Parts: sequence; C-alpha cells; structure tokens
Amino acid sequence: MRGVSDRFLKTLRGSHSAVFRARVCTSFQTGTNPTGTEIPILPGSDVQCASTADIRATLNLTTSASWPRRAGDLLAPYGNEIYVERGLSYGNGQTEFVGLGYFRINAPEQEETPNGPVEISGADRMAGIKDARFLTPRQFASSLTRGQLVSTLITEVYPSAVIEWDDTGVRDAAVGRTVLADRERFDTLRDLVTSLGKVGYFDHRGVFVVRTPPDVSGAPAWTIDAGANGVLVKMSRAITREGIYNVVVASGEATDTTPPVWAAVADLSPSSPTRYGGRFGPVPRFYSSPFITTTDQARSAASVLLRKSLGLPYQVALQSIANPALEPDDVLKVRYPSGTRSLSLKTEAHIIDTVTIPLDEETPVSLRTRKQYGEQIGDVTE
Repeated sequence: MRGVSDRFLKTLRGSHSAVFRARVCTSFQTGTNPTGTEIPILPGSDVQCASTADIRATLNLTTSASWPRRAGDLLAPYGNEIYVERGLSYGNGQTEFVGLGYFRINAPEQEETPNGPVEISGADRMAGIKDARFLTPRQFASSLTRGQLVSTLITEVYPSAVIEWDDTGVRDAAVGRTVLADRERFDTLRDLVTSLGKVGYFDHRGVFVVRTPPDVSGAPAWTIDAGANGVLVKMSRAITREGIYNVVVASGEATDTTPPVWAAVADLSPSSPTRYGGRFGPVPRFYSSPFITTTDQARSAASVLLRKSLGLPYQVALQSIANPALEPDDVLKVRYPSGTRSLSLKTEAHIIDTVTIPLDEETPVSLRTRKQYGEQIGDVTE
C-alpha cells in the first residue's frame, strides 16, 4: 500500500471530503509533485491497476479542458503525460494527496464537437517500453550486470528514468551468458526480471521498481469490513478452476556441453484446495528463459509465477469506500456477514489482483481479489 498517514486511514472510515487533481506534464519528471498544468476532472474518470497486466496502470479521464487542435497543445497524444492524484481534505485547509501515477496521453476523444467534454485514455510508462521495439536483433554480453542491462533497456527509451532495486546484490551480479533478443524490448525486460524471481513496473512516482513480490501470507495492509464504521459497500464471489495451475517448472537453456538447469515448485499448503497431490490434480505451467543459469534462479522464478495463482479458485469482487493508497498484491482483511440474518462477521484474508480507483466522490473503489489460504510452496520432482 502506498504511504499515507494514520490520520488519512482513520478519516476514510467516517464522513470525509475527497479531492482530486490532474496535471499535464510536458517534460519527463519523477516524484509525487511534478510541475504541470492542472486540468479539471469530470465524474466517471478512474485509474485501474492490475498485477498481471503488461501495463500495470491505465487511466480513463474525462475533462472540460480544450480539445487539442495543434500538435503542441496540452492534450495532444505526442508524449505529454498526466499525473493524477486522489486525496482527502481535512476541513482545516489541509489536504493529503495520494499519487496514482504518470499516464501517457494515448487517445483523446470528443463525442460532442466542438465544446463537449474530452475523454482521454492513458497508460503508464511501460507503454513506451512496449512500443520501443528493437530496430534489429540485439545481442547482450554475458559480462553485463543485471542492473546495467535493465538500465539499457529503460534509459534508451527514457534517458532520465529512475530505477530502484530492492536487492543490490542481485542487481550487481553478471547476467552470466550472452543473450540474443529479437525485436521485443519489453519481453527482454520482463524475461530478465522474472528470471530473478522479481517483478518490475513503473510505480506511482514514475520510478521503475524491481522487487520481490510481497509475501501473500503477510500482514494485511487494510481492513474492508461491514457494519459500524465499516467501508464495505458490496461483495460478490465466484469459484473457478479455469486458468489455474499448482506447479511451475522453470528452466534455462542448454549449452553445447551442459543440459539446462531447472526447478519445479508446487503449492503444498494443506489448506489449499489446489494443493499439488490433492484432489484438484496436477496442473503444471512451464517457463523457460535464457537468463536462468542456476537452479536457485529457476526456483525463484518458479516461485514468483506460482504465487500469482495461489488462492485463485475463490475470487471476490469488492466495492468499498475508496482508499486510493491500495495497490495490486496488497493483502487485505475482509470481514462480511456470515449469513443472511447473522450479526457476526466472517473474516478472510485476500490478495488484490486489480484495483480501480474512481476520480469522483460518488463511486466506490472496485477490487478483484483472491482468498489467501496460507502459503506453503516447495520443490517437487516426478
């Protein structure tokens, strides 16, 4: 969860006044207070973030700002970004904003010409990485450090980009083998990060972050509850086995003299309905990367991919009073009535897969989560 004050979280549970801000930035900036031109935000706007999407965050914004008639106008889709925030006004002149990210303007539309509202779709900075395919196949030397390779892939597109790693030892180790990349810059970046057991994305500050995903059995970041002082508005749920796997096999590539390294990691939690070896049955997923050069790397990559599936059969859609600090992969405590006539509340732990933050006061935040059964994963063989 993004950093906010205790006062912010406490205020969300009572009567409060939400505030919103969108600034168009005409130069590349990083941080939570960029220089830009503020534009109005009309109801129906939102920011959606998804943990499994290639582009983690997208923007749908409706504004009364002027239609872009020239290439240099603010809302023209030629490189300008919109920095978006949602926050609270405390009634004493103080406000606390939560940054939601930088979004490249992709497509302004106007249904009612010439003076109607302008609808803008935007995407975070990963969209630029996906667009910037290599002009010719690229070869990267084995002596490059992982940090140098990530920096090359990012800064060729965004020369002023800031990159943060949660582990400098992983960052400063050599790639270990020569890698040939065909056309896709984004695929090369994602492949490298995944092979390290990490995730990589542009966060709300515009920083490219490389980190280990949060432990799904960690402490809850926020409680969504029914009843007095609760924030739960609506809840629906579904159970499915479509697209679920309970064991991941990750491998490297063979050389002329050695077979590929590999590791298989499975869901072994006794409380998990998709437990490997249980009645759910074995459902493997396979992943291969030239960046995987050791068994430990293969195990880390397999663990990251498996964590994205833990708990998936039980999916919940939630609507609650908007907390703009929530992010994908946050752990939630969800408390809801255990029965139609019951006053008692059932408590479950959930992991956020997607979160939609509205940019108006009337719309609740929408979340898609999966129930947490407790993590216990480990190596398996045939």
